[in-house]
Amino acid sequence: MERRKFLQGAGMASILATGTAPAIVHAQQQMRWRLASSFPKSLETVFGASEAFARYVSEASGGKFVISVHPAGELVPAFGVVDAIQQGTIECAHTAPYYFFGKDETFALDCTIPFGMTSRSMTAWMYEGNGMKLMREYYAQFNIINFPCGNTGTQMGGWYRKEIKSVKDFDGLKFRVGGFGGRVLAKLGAVPQNIPAGEIYQALEKGTIDAAEWIGPSDDLRLGLHKVAQHYYFPAWWEGSTQFSVYINDKQWNGLSAEYKAIVEQAARAAHVGCQARYDARNPTALKQLIAEGAKLSRFPKDFMDAAFKASREVYAELNEKNTNWKKIYPDYSRFLAEQVQWDAVAESNYARYLAGQKL
Repeated sequence: MERRKFLQGAGMASILATGTAPAIVHAQQQMRWRLASSFPKSLETVFGASEAFARYVSEASGGKFVISVHPAGELVPAFGVVDAIQQGTIECAHTAPYYFFGKDETFALDCTIPFGMTSRSMTAWMYEGNGMKLMREYYAQFNIINFPCGNTGTQMGGWYRKEIKSVKDFDGLKFRVGGFGGRVLAKLGAVPQNIPAGEIYQALEKGTIDAAEWIGPSDDLRLGLHKVAQHYYFPAWWEGSTQFSVYINDKQWNGLSAEYKAIVEQAARAAHVGCQARYDARNPTALKQLIAEGAKLSRFPKDFMDAAFKASREVYAELNEKNTNWKKIYPDYSRFLAEQVQWDAVAESNYARYLAGQKL
C-alpha cells in the first residue's frame, strides 16, 4: 500500500473522530507494542494479516509506532491471548474470537456461528449495522477493544478418513473442529476436539482423531491434511465465514493519541480486506492441487445438513434462555442475517449460480 494514501486515510479517520483537522501524525515519542497471534507463521495468510496490520501502523506513523508480531506460543499460548490482554501482559493480539466460547459463547458472534453470516454480511453488520457497537459493549468486561482484522470466507468441511454417507456416520466421530461447530456436532453424536493448527496433522496421522477441519484449500494444503485423510467435504456450515479480530488492552488503547487511534483503526481495516482477498485469490489454485494429489471432493449429505441446522437452532434457543450476553446480541445478529440472506438470494447467489454453469 502506498504510504501517502494510507496516511491520508488515517488522517481522515482522525478528522471524523475529533471534528478538527490535525496534522496527520503529531510528534510523539517512540511507542512499541507486542502482538501475540493465535496462529503459527506457517499459515501465512492469517498470520500475515497481523503482520500487515503492524506494518501499516509503522508506515503511517513514520516508524514511531512499532508493533512486534509473535506467533502462537512465543509470548503466550494460542488460546491464552484473552487472559493476557485482560491482565495487561501484552498490548494486543490477533485471534479467532470463537476460540474462547468456553469462557462465554458470545465471543463467537464476533467470529462465526453455525449457519451464520458470510464474510460480506459480517463486515456489513460490523461496520454498517450494530455489530461493532454491541461487541464493544460486550468486550468491555474483558478490558478489550476489538477491531475486525481478516476473514476466511466460507470454509471447507474438513478431512475424513472414511466416506460420510449420512448423519449417522458422525456418531462417535472424533473430530477436530473449532468453536460452536463442536457444540452442534456433539448433539449429532460427534466427539469434538479443539486442537491448535500446529497439532492437527500429527493428531490425524496418529489416529487420535478421525477427522479434522481447518480453513480451506490454501491453508489445508500447507498443513498437508490430505496426506493423512483423503475425503474432503464441503461446505463448512459451522463457518460460513470466519472473522479474525485484533484485540487491544483498553488501557493501552485509551493512552493513544487521536492520531494513533485513527492509524490503528485504518490499519486493521486494510489488513481485514487484504486477508480476505488473499484467501479468495489462493483457494482456487490450491483446491486444484489438492485434487491432483488425491483429495476426494464431496458435498455433505443433505440429511446431515438438515440435522445440523435443526441442532443449531436448539443450541441458540438454549443460549437465549441462559446467557444474558448472548441474548443481548444474538437477536440483532439474527435479524441482520435474515435480511442479508434474502438479498443475496435475489442477486449474488443467482448470478454466481448462472456463471458456474457457463464456460469461462
